[in-house]
Amino acid sequence: MDTFDHLLNWKLKTGSHPFPGPDGGTCINEAALVAAGFAYKKIVSVDDMPKCFSRPICQLAMHLNDRSSDEDRQRLLPYVTRLACADTKEVENARATYIHMRTYHYRDRIPIKVGLEVLEHALTLGRQADPFPAEDVKARMDEAKAKAAPVTDPDPVPSASTTPLLAKVKAWFKMKESEPAA
Repeated sequence: MDTFDHLLNWKLKTGSHPFPGPDGGTCINEAALVAAGFAYKKIVSVDDMPKCFSRPICQLAMHLNDRSSDEDRQRLLPYVTRLACADTKEVENARATYIHMRTYHYRDRIPIKVGLEVLEHALTLGRQADPFPAEDVKARMDEAKAKAAPVTDPDPVPSASTTPLLAKVKAWFKMKESEPAA
């Protein structure tokens, strides 16, 4: 439960993200990467996930993440540590078939309640994700958020004195201005 308590401080958002914000600010698959100990990377497709993640389960999670309201999306947080459960080709096919049979008639928008029930059952098929120690998940999520913390720079625009090339270019323009017109 400690793992989930810490994940409550992570904010799931739609789409892919270049890097998590200070409050998390990633999709479920990007959060799952960090929780599993992988280096953070932008996830645009389930094919971007490491091989130990179940493609059909990550696809369903991505669909629910991107098509849910901000409030409903947070209901996916308990699943962040459970997506790294890839199994044999047969099991992955069974998961994909089960998910398709339970969701295809919703077309583009699976209701969150239905989606969570399907996700929960699909996760019972085949190999379960190895449990991550709560302290490891906490450390990984904190590290990702710390890397995303805004850097406060009192002088964000480099000055000519701190950028040699910029100083040289400015000097050239000054020389041009002071040369007599022909």
